[in-house]
Amino acid sequence: MGGSRNETIADCGLRNGNVSADRRAPLDRPTVALVRVAAALAAGKIDVLRDRFGAARAAGVPDRWIEELLLQSLLVVGYPLALVAFGVWREVSGPVSGPRDGGRGGGGGGEELAHEDWQAWAQRGSTVCAAVYGRAYHKLLLNLRALHPALEDLVLVDAYGKVIGRPGLDLQRRELCTVAAIAVLGAAQQLHSHLRGALNTGASREEVEAVLAVIDGDLDSERRRSAHEQWDDVKGRRL
Repeated sequence: MGGSRNETIADCGLRNGNVSADRRAPLDRPTVALVRVAAALAAGKIDVLRDRFGAARAAGVPDRWIEELLLQSLLVVGYPLALVAFGVWREVSGPVSGPRDGGRGGGGGGEELAHEDWQAWAQRGSTVCAAVYGRAYHKLLLNLRALHPALEDLVLVDAYGKVIGRPGLDLQRRELCTVAAIAVLGAAQQLHSHLRGALNTGASREEVEAVLAVIDGDLDSERRRSAHEQWDDVKGRRL
């Protein structure tokens, strides 16, 4: 399971020789497995995490994708659950390898977090955040400033510039995994934003609906109802 750059879902299907299967199913096997990991991250159940990490590797998910999802999960589920998941992942993947050794171990080929100055992070964060939020981007900035003056920089620079904008996992898969995790958390307003974000970054409606189907067993009845209400509303709106 080698590293990967920002492959799209279609690219992964071609690479794995799953062209005919990908035409029938909205999501390829590696993406389904990654989404299931994202849902387990939000639930924080160690045994489930361990099983899904193993299933992800068996499905051909590159370790680099999992590493990037884990880093991203700090923003989505918070440090407590993310650190639990990192611990379980290290049990499965083995110790961290050097950042440039190119090996199978965790961290190989990852982007250094201090290689650019603040302005570069701010620019990349603005670009990535605008891609996710689309027409709602400027409204988001106004809302962040109204909540607290520091939030705009924390979201644009730290979240989108330093983490979500990293190479190693494409933005479309990042958003599909974010949808899965937030649905499990039950944060309806944020789920609405990231359902839109998944579409804004290139996911089809069928792919989003496939994610909701994949995580259905991870949702209780209230969160399942809420997730489908949010999705029905998103489908009726102009992006």
